[in-house]
Amino acid sequence: MIALLLALPAFPCRAQTLRIAAASDLQFVMPDLAAQYEKQSGEKLAITYGASGNFLAQIQNGAPFDLFFSADVSYPDKLVAAHLADPDSLRVYAVGRLVLWLPSDSPIDLSTGLKALLDPRVQKVAIANPEHAPYGRAAISALKRADFYERLKSKLVFGENISQAAQFVQSGNAQAGLLAMSLVMSPALKSGKRWELPADQYPPVEQVVVLLSASPNKSAALDFLAFLKTPAARSIFERYGFFLPPSQAAEKHKL
Repeated sequence: MIALLLALPAFPCRAQTLRIAAASDLQFVMPDLAAQYEKQSGEKLAITYGASGNFLAQIQNGAPFDLFFSADVSYPDKLVAAHLADPDSLRVYAVGRLVLWLPSDSPIDLSTGLKALLDPRVQKVAIANPEHAPYGRAAISALKRADFYERLKSKLVFGENISQAAQFVQSGNAQAGLLAMSLVMSPALKSGKRWELPADQYPPVEQVVVLLSASPNKSAALDFLAFLKTPAARSIFERYGFFLPPSQAAEKHKL
Protein backbone atom coordinates (compact mmCIF):
# COMPACT_ATOMS: atom_id res chain seq x y z
CA MET A 1 0.00 0.00 0.00
CA ILE A 2 2.81 2.38 0.88
CA ALA A 3 4.53 1.61 -2.41
CA LEU A 4 1.29 2.27 -4.25
CA LEU A 5 0.86 5.64 -2.57
CA LEU A 6 4.41 6.61 -3.37
CA ALA A 7 3.79 5.74 -6.99
CA LEU A 8 0.84 8.12 -7.27
CA PRO A 9 1.62 11.44 -8.98
CA ALA A 10 2.10 14.36 -6.64
CA PHE A 11 -0.41 17.15 -7.17
CA PRO A 12 0.39 20.62 -5.85
CA CYS A 13 -1.88 21.93 -3.14
CA ARG A 14 -4.32 24.47 -4.44
CA ALA A 15 -3.67 28.01 -3.34
CA GLN A 16 -6.17 29.73 -1.12
CA THR A 17 -8.79 31.91 -2.77
CA LEU A 18 -7.23 35.16 -3.96
CA ARG A 19 -8.77 38.04 -2.00
CA ILE A 20 -9.11 41.30 -3.89
CA ALA A 21 -10.10 44.75 -2.66
CA ALA A 22 -11.45 46.58 -5.72
CA ALA A 23 -12.60 50.14 -6.31
CA SER A 24 -16.34 50.43 -6.88
CA ASP A 25 -15.99 51.39 -10.54
CA LEU A 26 -14.73 47.83 -11.15
CA GLN A 27 -17.91 46.07 -10.03
CA PHE A 28 -18.83 45.08 -13.59
CA VAL A 29 -15.42 44.63 -15.19
CA MET A 30 -14.00 42.49 -12.36
CA PRO A 31 -16.57 39.66 -12.63
CA ASP A 32 -15.77 39.34 -16.34
CA LEU A 33 -12.04 39.31 -15.59
CA ALA A 34 -12.53 36.78 -12.80
CA ALA A 35 -14.64 34.47 -14.98
CA GLN A 36 -12.00 34.50 -17.71
CA TYR A 37 -9.14 33.98 -15.28
CA GLU A 38 -10.85 31.25 -13.25
CA LYS A 39 -11.69 29.40 -16.46
CA GLN A 40 -8.08 29.34 -17.67
CA SER A 41 -6.29 28.96 -14.32
CA GLY A 42 -8.68 27.18 -11.97
CA GLU A 43 -7.94 29.78 -9.30
CA LYS A 44 -10.80 31.35 -7.36
CA LEU A 45 -11.14 35.08 -6.71
CA ALA A 46 -13.08 36.66 -3.86
CA ILE A 47 -13.71 40.32 -4.70
CA THR A 48 -14.88 43.04 -2.32
CA TYR A 49 -15.92 46.44 -3.71
CA GLY A 50 -15.76 49.82 -2.02
CA ALA A 51 -14.29 53.30 -1.94
CA SER A 52 -10.52 53.30 -2.37
CA GLY A 53 -9.94 55.51 0.67
CA ASN A 54 -11.98 53.19 2.87
CA PHE A 55 -9.91 50.24 1.71
CA LEU A 56 -6.75 52.12 2.65
CA ALA A 57 -7.97 52.39 6.24
CA GLN A 58 -9.06 48.74 6.30
CA ILE A 59 -5.73 47.50 5.00
CA GLN A 60 -3.85 49.68 7.46
CA ASN A 61 -5.90 47.95 10.17
CA GLY A 62 -5.03 44.48 8.95
CA ALA A 63 -7.82 43.59 6.50
CA PRO A 64 -6.84 40.26 4.88
CA PHE A 65 -6.55 41.14 1.19
CA ASP A 66 -3.95 39.95 -1.30
CA LEU A 67 -4.35 42.65 -3.96
CA PHE A 68 -5.64 46.21 -3.81
CA PHE A 69 -7.10 47.67 -7.01
CA SER A 70 -7.39 51.35 -6.22
CA ALA A 71 -9.05 54.06 -8.31
CA ASP A 72 -6.36 56.45 -7.09
CA VAL A 73 -2.58 56.51 -7.12
CA SER A 74 -2.13 58.03 -3.67
CA TYR A 75 -3.61 55.20 -1.59
CA PRO A 76 -1.29 52.44 -2.87
CA ASP A 77 1.60 54.90 -2.53
CA LYS A 78 0.76 55.30 1.16
CA LEU A 79 0.70 51.54 1.65
CA VAL A 80 4.11 51.21 0.02
CA ALA A 81 5.51 54.03 2.16
CA ALA A 82 4.23 52.20 5.26
CA HIS A 83 5.80 48.91 4.08
CA LEU A 84 2.35 47.37 3.77
CA ALA A 85 2.63 46.75 0.01
CA ASP A 86 5.27 45.59 -2.45
CA PRO A 87 6.70 48.57 -4.39
CA ASP A 88 7.79 46.34 -7.28
CA SER A 89 4.20 45.26 -7.93
CA LEU A 90 2.81 48.79 -8.15
CA ARG A 91 1.49 49.74 -11.60
CA VAL A 92 -1.27 51.58 -13.44
CA TYR A 93 -3.80 49.09 -14.76
CA ALA A 94 -6.33 51.51 -16.29
CA VAL A 95 -7.41 55.15 -16.48
CA GLY A 96 -11.01 55.97 -15.57
CA ARG A 97 -13.33 58.32 -17.45
CA LEU A 98 -15.88 60.70 -15.96
CA VAL A 99 -19.37 60.95 -17.43
CA LEU A 100 -22.43 63.09 -16.80
CA TRP A 101 -25.33 60.61 -16.72
CA LEU A 102 -29.12 61.00 -16.65
CA PRO A 103 -31.92 58.41 -16.84
CA SER A 104 -33.23 57.73 -20.33
CA ASP A 105 -36.56 59.43 -19.59
CA SER A 106 -34.96 62.64 -18.28
CA PRO A 107 -36.22 65.79 -20.06
CA ILE A 108 -32.85 67.50 -19.57
CA ASP A 109 -30.89 68.29 -22.73
CA LEU A 110 -27.27 67.13 -22.44
CA SER A 111 -26.05 68.91 -25.55
CA THR A 112 -24.69 71.75 -23.40
CA GLY A 113 -22.60 69.41 -21.25
CA LEU A 114 -22.13 70.39 -17.61
CA LYS A 115 -24.24 73.49 -18.17
CA ALA A 116 -27.24 71.14 -18.22
CA LEU A 117 -26.85 70.80 -14.45
CA LEU A 118 -27.93 74.43 -14.06
CA ASP A 119 -31.41 73.50 -15.30
CA PRO A 120 -33.83 74.15 -12.39
CA ARG A 121 -35.34 70.70 -12.92
CA VAL A 122 -32.04 69.25 -11.71
CA GLN A 123 -32.45 69.46 -7.94
CA LYS A 124 -29.81 66.93 -6.90
CA VAL A 125 -26.55 65.87 -8.53
CA ALA A 126 -24.96 62.65 -7.28
CA ILE A 127 -21.20 62.26 -7.00
CA ALA A 128 -18.93 60.00 -4.99
CA ASN A 129 -17.72 61.36 -1.67
CA PRO A 130 -14.56 63.31 -2.55
CA GLU A 131 -13.04 62.63 0.87
CA HIS A 132 -12.25 59.03 -0.04
CA ALA A 133 -13.41 58.44 -3.63
CA PRO A 134 -11.22 59.57 -6.55
CA TYR A 135 -14.17 60.03 -8.89
CA GLY A 136 -15.70 62.43 -6.39
CA ARG A 137 -12.54 64.53 -6.42
CA ALA A 138 -12.52 64.43 -10.22
CA ALA A 139 -16.15 65.61 -10.29
CA ILE A 140 -15.45 68.54 -7.95
CA SER A 141 -12.41 69.50 -10.02
CA ALA A 142 -14.44 69.45 -13.25
CA LEU A 143 -17.21 71.60 -11.75
CA LYS A 144 -14.69 74.13 -10.47
CA ARG A 145 -12.89 74.26 -13.79
CA ALA A 146 -16.20 74.96 -15.54
CA ASP A 147 -16.91 77.64 -12.92
CA PHE A 148 -20.14 75.88 -11.89
CA TYR A 149 -19.15 74.58 -8.47
CA GLU A 150 -20.41 77.50 -6.39
CA ARG A 151 -23.74 77.43 -8.22
CA LEU A 152 -24.14 73.68 -7.83
CA LYS A 153 -22.60 72.77 -4.49
CA SER A 154 -25.95 72.99 -2.67
CA LYS A 155 -27.33 70.39 -5.12
CA LEU A 156 -24.56 67.84 -4.59
CA VAL A 157 -25.35 64.58 -2.81
CA PHE A 158 -22.50 62.25 -1.92
CA GLY A 159 -22.48 58.49 -2.35
CA GLU A 160 -20.17 56.48 -0.13
CA ASN A 161 -18.55 55.38 -3.39
CA ILE A 162 -19.15 55.83 -7.11
CA SER A 163 -21.49 52.84 -7.22
CA GLN A 164 -23.76 54.35 -4.58
CA ALA A 165 -23.74 57.67 -6.44
CA ALA A 166 -25.05 55.79 -9.49
CA GLN A 167 -27.77 54.21 -7.36
CA PHE A 168 -28.93 57.66 -6.26
CA VAL A 169 -29.63 58.61 -9.88
CA GLN A 170 -31.16 55.25 -10.76
CA SER A 171 -33.57 55.48 -7.84
CA GLY A 172 -34.64 59.03 -8.62
CA ASN A 173 -33.09 60.49 -5.47
CA ALA A 174 -30.92 62.59 -7.79
CA GLN A 175 -31.75 63.80 -11.28
CA ALA A 176 -28.16 63.57 -12.58
CA GLY A 177 -24.83 62.08 -11.64
CA LEU A 178 -21.15 62.47 -12.42
CA LEU A 179 -20.23 58.82 -12.72
CA ALA A 180 -17.54 56.44 -13.91
CA MET A 181 -17.80 55.40 -17.55
CA SER A 182 -17.29 51.77 -16.44
CA LEU A 183 -20.62 51.92 -14.55
CA VAL A 184 -22.41 53.80 -17.32
CA MET A 185 -21.42 51.01 -19.74
CA SER A 186 -23.04 48.36 -17.53
CA PRO A 187 -26.38 46.80 -18.55
CA ALA A 188 -28.25 48.67 -15.82
CA LEU A 189 -27.15 52.13 -17.00
CA LYS A 190 -26.30 51.69 -20.66
CA SER A 191 -29.70 52.90 -21.86
CA GLY A 192 -29.38 56.24 -20.05
CA LYS A 193 -28.30 59.58 -21.47
CA ARG A 194 -24.61 60.41 -21.12
CA TRP A 195 -22.11 63.12 -21.92
CA GLU A 196 -18.44 62.35 -21.47
CA LEU A 197 -16.36 65.06 -19.88
CA PRO A 198 -13.23 65.96 -21.84
CA ALA A 199 -10.22 64.29 -20.24
CA ASP A 200 -8.44 67.62 -19.81
CA GLN A 201 -11.23 68.96 -17.58
CA TYR A 202 -10.25 66.93 -14.51
CA PRO A 203 -7.14 65.22 -13.10
CA PRO A 204 -6.48 61.80 -14.65
CA VAL A 205 -8.16 59.00 -12.68
CA GLU A 206 -5.11 56.75 -12.81
CA GLN A 207 -6.04 53.43 -11.26
CA VAL A 208 -3.26 51.51 -9.59
CA VAL A 209 -2.94 47.95 -8.31
CA VAL A 210 -0.54 46.75 -5.64
CA LEU A 211 0.32 43.45 -3.96
CA LEU A 212 -0.04 43.63 -0.19
CA SER A 213 2.92 42.61 1.94
CA ALA A 214 0.83 40.44 4.26
CA SER A 215 -0.58 38.34 1.41
CA PRO A 216 -0.03 34.59 1.87
CA ASN A 217 -0.79 34.09 -1.82
CA LYS A 218 1.90 36.19 -3.49
CA SER A 219 2.59 33.74 -6.31
CA ALA A 220 -1.11 33.49 -7.25
CA ALA A 221 -1.47 37.26 -6.98
CA LEU A 222 1.44 37.84 -9.36
CA ASP A 223 -0.07 35.34 -11.79
CA PHE A 224 -3.29 37.36 -11.82
CA LEU A 225 -1.37 40.59 -12.40
CA ALA A 226 0.37 38.94 -15.33
CA PHE A 227 -3.04 37.93 -16.71
CA LEU A 228 -4.11 41.59 -16.71
CA LYS A 229 -1.46 42.30 -19.36
CA THR A 230 -2.95 39.81 -21.81
CA PRO A 231 -5.02 40.92 -24.82
CA ALA A 232 -8.07 39.13 -23.38
CA ALA A 233 -7.94 41.09 -20.14
CA ARG A 234 -7.19 44.40 -21.82
CA SER A 235 -10.16 43.96 -24.15
CA ILE A 236 -12.45 43.51 -21.13
CA PHE A 237 -11.24 46.79 -19.64
CA GLU A 238 -11.79 48.54 -22.96
CA ARG A 239 -15.31 47.12 -23.24
CA TYR A 240 -16.21 48.93 -20.03
CA GLY A 241 -14.85 52.25 -21.20
CA PHE A 242 -11.46 52.40 -19.54
CA PHE A 243 -8.46 54.00 -21.16
CA LEU A 244 -5.51 51.63 -21.10
CA PRO A 245 -1.94 52.82 -20.69
CA PRO A 246 0.62 51.43 -23.13
CA SER A 247 1.89 48.07 -21.91
CA GLN A 248 5.33 49.38 -21.00
CA ALA A 249 3.93 52.43 -19.22
CA ALA A 250 1.68 50.18 -17.17
CA GLU A 251 4.53 48.06 -15.92
CA LYS A 252 5.34 50.20 -12.93
CA HIS A 253 4.13 53.41 -11.37
CA LYS A 254 7.04 55.48 -10.09
CA LEU A 255 6.75 56.86 -6.59
